[in-house]
Amino acid sequence: MAERHSTGLLMMMLEPNPAIAMTLPAEVREKLAELELELSEGDITQKGYEKKRGKLLAPFIPQIQGVDPSLQVDHRIQASSQVVPPGPKHSKARAVNSRDERFRSDLHTEAVQAALAKYKDRKVPMPSKRRSVLVQSSVEACTPPDTSSASEDEGSLRRQGRVTSSSPPYQAHPSVEHWFNRVIQCSSTSSSASSTSSHPGGRGQHSGNTTSASAATVLADLMAHTQLDNHFAPPDVTGLSEHSQFAEHPQVAPVRGLPRGYTHTGSAMETADGVPVNSRVSSKIQQLLNTLKKPKRPPLCEFFVDDFKELLDAQLPDPNQPKAEGVQMSPLRGEPLALVSSSASLLASLQRWGSTQPKSPCLTALDNAGKPVYTLTYGKLWTRSQKLAYTLLNKLSTRNEPLLRPGDRVALVFPNNDPVMFLVAFYGCLLAELVPVPIEVPLTRKDAGSQQIGFLLGSCGVTLALTTDACQKGLPKAQTGEVATFKGWPRLLWFVTDGKHVGKPPKDWSPPLRDARSDPAYIEYKTSKEGSTMGITVTHAAMLAHCHVLTQACGYVEGETITNVLDFKRDAGLWHGVLTSVLNRMHVISIPYSLMKVNPLSWIQKVHTYKARVAVVKSRDMHWSLLSQKDQRDISLSSLRMLIVADGANPWSISSCDAFLNVFQARGLRPEVICPCASSAEAMTVALRRPPEMGVPPPGKAVLSMSRLSYGVIRVDTEEKLSVLTLQDVGQAMPGALVCVVRPEGTPCLCRTDEVGEICVSSSSSGSSYFGLPGMTKNVFEMVPVTASGSPASDRLFTRTSLLGFVGPDNLLFVVGKMDGLMMVSGRRHNADDVVATALAVEPMKFVYRGRIAVFSVYVLHDERIVVVAEQRPDASEEDSFQWMSRVLQAIDSIHQVGVYCLALVPANTLPKAPLGGIHVSETKQRFLDGALHPCNVLMCPHTCVTNLPKPRQKQPEVGPASMIVGNLVAGKRIAQACGRDLAQLEDNDQFLYMQDVLQWRAQATPEHSLFLLLNAKGTVASTASCLQLHKRAERVSVALMEKGRLNPGDHVALVYPPGIDLIATFYGCLYAGCVPVTVRPPHPQNLATTLPTVKMIVEVSKSVCILTTQAIMKLLKSKEATAAVDVKTWPMVLDTDDLPRKKTPQMYKPPTPETLAYLDFSVSTTGILAGVKMSHAATTALCRSVKLQCELYPSRQIAICLDPYCGLGFALWCLCSVYSGHQSILVPPLELESNVSLWLSAVSQFKVRVTFCSYSVMEMCTKGLGSQAEALRLRNVNLSCVRTCMVVAEERPRINLTQSFSKIFKDLGLSPRAVSTTFGCRVNVAICLQPNRLGNVAEKGTAGPDPTTVYVDMRALRHDRVRLVERGSPHSLPLMESGKILPGVKVIIANTETKGPLGDSHLGEIWVSAPHNGAGYYTVYGEEALHADHFCTRLSFGDTQTVWARTGYLGFLRRTELTDASGERHDALYVVGALDETLELRGMRYHPIDIETSVIRSHKSIAECAVFTWTNLLVVVVELEGSEQEALDLVALVTNVVLEEHYLIVGVVVVVDPGVIPINSRGEKQRMHLRDGFLGDQLDPIYVAYNM
Repeated sequence: MAERHSTGLLMMMLEPNPAIAMTLPAEVREKLAELELELSEGDITQKGYEKKRGKLLAPFIPQIQGVDPSLQVDHRIQASSQVVPPGPKHSKARAVNSRDERFRSDLHTEAVQAALAKYKDRKVPMPSKRRSVLVQSSVEACTPPDTSSASEDEGSLRRQGRVTSSSPPYQAHPSVEHWFNRVIQCSSTSSSASSTSSHPGGRGQHSGNTTSASAATVLADLMAHTQLDNHFAPPDVTGLSEHSQFAEHPQVAPVRGLPRGYTHTGSAMETADGVPVNSRVSSKIQQLLNTLKKPKRPPLCEFFVDDFKELLDAQLPDPNQPKAEGVQMSPLRGEPLALVSSSASLLASLQRWGSTQPKSPCLTALDNAGKPVYTLTYGKLWTRSQKLAYTLLNKLSTRNEPLLRPGDRVALVFPNNDPVMFLVAFYGCLLAELVPVPIEVPLTRKDAGSQQIGFLLGSCGVTLALTTDACQKGLPKAQTGEVATFKGWPRLLWFVTDGKHVGKPPKDWSPPLRDARSDPAYIEYKTSKEGSTMGITVTHAAMLAHCHVLTQACGYVEGETITNVLDFKRDAGLWHGVLTSVLNRMHVISIPYSLMKVNPLSWIQKVHTYKARVAVVKSRDMHWSLLSQKDQRDISLSSLRMLIVADGANPWSISSCDAFLNVFQARGLRPEVICPCASSAEAMTVALRRPPEMGVPPPGKAVLSMSRLSYGVIRVDTEEKLSVLTLQDVGQAMPGALVCVVRPEGTPCLCRTDEVGEICVSSSSSGSSYFGLPGMTKNVFEMVPVTASGSPASDRLFTRTSLLGFVGPDNLLFVVGKMDGLMMVSGRRHNADDVVATALAVEPMKFVYRGRIAVFSVYVLHDERIVVVAEQRPDASEEDSFQWMSRVLQAIDSIHQVGVYCLALVPANTLPKAPLGGIHVSETKQRFLDGALHPCNVLMCPHTCVTNLPKPRQKQPEVGPASMIVGNLVAGKRIAQACGRDLAQLEDNDQFLYMQDVLQWRAQATPEHSLFLLLNAKGTVASTASCLQLHKRAERVSVALMEKGRLNPGDHVALVYPPGIDLIATFYGCLYAGCVPVTVRPPHPQNLATTLPTVKMIVEVSKSVCILTTQAIMKLLKSKEATAAVDVKTWPMVLDTDDLPRKKTPQMYKPPTPETLAYLDFSVSTTGILAGVKMSHAATTALCRSVKLQCELYPSRQIAICLDPYCGLGFALWCLCSVYSGHQSILVPPLELESNVSLWLSAVSQFKVRVTFCSYSVMEMCTKGLGSQAEALRLRNVNLSCVRTCMVVAEERPRINLTQSFSKIFKDLGLSPRAVSTTFGCRVNVAICLQPNRLGNVAEKGTAGPDPTTVYVDMRALRHDRVRLVERGSPHSLPLMESGKILPGVKVIIANTETKGPLGDSHLGEIWVSAPHNGAGYYTVYGEEALHADHFCTRLSFGDTQTVWARTGYLGFLRRTELTDASGERHDALYVVGALDETLELRGMRYHPIDIETSVIRSHKSIAECAVFTWTNLLVVVVELEGSEQEALDLVALVTNVVLEEHYLIVGVVVVVDPGVIPINSRGEKQRMHLRDGFLGDQLDPIYVAYNM
């Protein structure tokens, strides 16, 4: 390793002065070049290469006494050499022309390796991925990408670490020169200097707490130390109070697709942190948590920001940040433009050479073998251009009108390998006074950026496209055989310009040759950072002026030969190879891109063959030729007087230039020949290093501190620093131009001399406007720079170049980057190209393709975030790639002191390509934002990057009663309390206190009256029950219990039945016998392992002594399959009720008091708690009476119920209400909808039902399953106009979107949107709100109420437990719908969750309820008895302290509306916000999962469902993917972005699963805690799990 470093040092010492470089003998330099190539082609190992190289150079390194020459390195490099891993052994030889290997900038690589040294052996939690996702599906993914794709601009993507200045500075700008020679020793802005203040304990503390060997803590140190310069410490995500109270909840609810037992796994499997040890997921989360551990922040002084702007942490400027100290620059003037006596226009020159020098060669085109195919002479160019001009103006017509008129725009669509046809077409258009718009050949209908090109053509009014015969044949065709219309393109007429299609002009016709004027000559397209395409208009005058400027700056003379490797359709390739060459009668040798791919040396061979004087190339062309020059001994570059490097402004071009010179100096290349230049589409050529014969100062180099550059300040850095940027100058300003540097943001104020800004040019040779965009034109082409005092700095208008740079010593211009690649992160500027170079210095080639890497920024949460996307090699393993990704993050953090937000690897050949190779960055960015990138690896680091979150809210420890209470006012507001109307006069059946008495009375009074109709899946009536039939069946059950079961009054009996009349009959049978029924959902035959344990658990917990069921279920309970799930021997007595003898109950049981227990209502809450609620006889009849009054239920009514009959209001409506009120219930079991979705709605229509009840899951099933079938239902005569009220039974916030969709879809079937409403109930009281009938004739007095209202609240205020009403559509607004009208006899109050005091109107608190039908208490709460003691009987801490309330556990608020109810009182609306147990306490704020889930579902079309939960204060987001698995990784970034943007939260883990994995209960509510248990127990079989760092 050391030899390599020493040679690096030697090369560094030699590079600045070419004269010294020459001291290495030519044969040594040749051998070194051969070695480089052998290594790049895999013919030699890294070790062998270093050994041979060391031997070759040993004699030339000055010896230090007693030290082996191969080990002489400065101390810094020794340090790094100990940790740099040896290069990989190349197992297979590589193709001779493979260009993935890059000429390494050893210095930059060393800087990166040294930066990574401190992270050695540190681990990052690796994402989990299902095997199927690892398999690359596409064939092309397994083929290496077209290595041509090294982008036009990226050359050899790397940067020289540091190179000393090559010559004494010339003193033109004394102040600048002063900055260049002064090394600032001011304190760095890194937090390491102040780490003790921002991280108490600093590094010592970390090392004290953690053992370095422990894998779990590895990343903690890593991330602690990567918080380098100017990062504000990210918020502490682990230090807030933990709510781990649900860690022990049993797994009891039926869960879709996920096996689970209910055994109580408590502390046995947990570590002290409460993290289950046996789970792979948990150890990864622990690892992740350790990476995020930070010392706690000091408490904030204020409670929370109360103005609700919720200011994000403003990035305060660092007081230590460097500031520019130089004087204000004055505009820099280029040398005067010499008086030109030649032609008055470019066309006049063409005519002159075509007439006087017709045989003189103009352009030689080559084929893919490098052989000359055709040489176009000036005579031929002149005559062929004339023919085309004549044809365009006279031979093309539509309806006898000429198709084209002078000034019209024409598209030029020519391939890169046909310069001859392009040249003829371009000059043909100019002669016809048409405006050519050269564009790329569209290869497919979906080319990257093609739509924007189409937009440009449309806005330019292009109707005709010129192309060649061969090209036209290759274009995609429509079925008619014509060229297809590309997406976004206008309709074009295609015209082939080959000879046979072009007519000869008559002898008396000649094209008009006018002087250069200010109307458009041609339009050159450019793509902006955002991907939009603009056309830059160049006038005839500017085109001619630019040719003169280039002629003077380059010293072009008549008849010179020039080799052009660039694209001749735009930029420098067009300016030098098509325009200036014709002005000066030069001979252009055009090298097509396709030839360069086959033979990268072709341009050098042509320079040698044609003795070319000038070559126009890019850095990548020089770099490619280095890799394949091994066998070429007989070429000479001595004829070159100028090697124009068109992208010399790129930071990495310097290493290409130096490396190229190093190798080709032996072949006659003179060092002073290399002339980098800077250009932009708007200003054309901005600066160019002049050839040496012009007597200009020698070239300069600058070694600048990268951290200072990020603040826009120029400081020369010491050579020992890792993060330096070495630049070469791009020469002087162009002749006749005025150049200034202005601040890129805000007012265009002139920069100081030591400040980086945007270079602006005032010149007659610039573009004039963006075609058709006057606003942008004014901003870019008509800019007036101002001085510090605000006065104009010049009376001339300047054009912005999009280049960032400064004016250095000797008036040389330096460019540090482009505006397009500029990323402003936390107030600091970073250049995309620099980040690319750093990423590539981390063991590249092994894992990613060299030229296939894109860096851009995305705007998330009010700041730019850096995204790196690279193409991964097919042979790179998952772990290797992940290792590379984590090292890239560390390298970028160390060298640039900026965090990477997202690093994604995509399969080979999948990134969108720019026309000449390279990556189409804006298209890549768009795909990333659209979730269409399909990466195969993703690493998100929001915890590192996002430092501007709002401050966490600090809760105050003790809050006493908030205010004094006066009458009904709290703090000046009405107390938030409301009640339903009084229970009205008793009717016949209202005198009964017991349900069994009501049934007996009905059996006598109306024996034949039908109470129940049960429908099957076909919609036919499966069974019915009249009052008498039900009574008789109940009697039989009662006898069986007493005689067969020998049960005593008060014994608990489990009823395990499918939904049906048996369940209702056995319920009343139990009441007749004095037993306490417990309804239990039967196990699912296909899913016993999951559902049977739940049945067993309820039977055990309810202490049931007997199970009543059907014969089929009885067999199931004792089957072999059941044995695998539970211990079947421990079942209590099981009785089947299928064939009971007809016997009469000898004695009906009479309960001693109405407060005696009637039944137990068992259910599993969404938080996973199984609890049984005691319902007394009094509460049961009170519930029925209240529902009867609210819904106007009488024996003449029919209602349809599509609910599960096992708990809550569903049970009451199935089993109790019909018997009490006497109405007929049409029972539709929700399970039957799985085989016939339209069953419920068809039944409602068939029986003309006015009132119907359903659950959200039923509503969702209908919305999804019948959404497209509304018309088919209408044809089947389904009519819903009879429905007055359709109520959704729920224990949650009303789902507005779902109810609105349902109303909208079935509006065509006659459903009134006003008919759909919601109910609210919970464990302590199953019916608190029910919206009464609101349609039809005037309802009975006292029952009608106003329509439910919807309000919009500020979601940010809600997080602070505040209600702030806002207008619809305002940012962060959340719609909340009233939950229905409060039932008769029910009182509701809103209480503070902590102080238990009453709250005012429109204040958020817990909903408390007082009603005769409240539950009597918990029979049992599995696992948490003590916590729930006050749920059923609690009192206010002040105010009305006498009333006994039940706590619902739901947050909500009451609001008095302007509406009045039937009694004339103003209506109080109750709004339910969410369950208290479900809320997530994050960063001191209260979040409701549904809000985060709604945002996530909206973020991508393939997300079918989402659930969130927290685990050790990390937010875990689980999304169901409804699409191909290759989309899984797209979701990670989108989910992270949307949660950050809308909720100011950082997602810790993103889990992508199959549809149906998120468990849902019978009411359609998500079981988030079960999901959490399944995730931590590795039971979800996720497609992908991403751990955000």
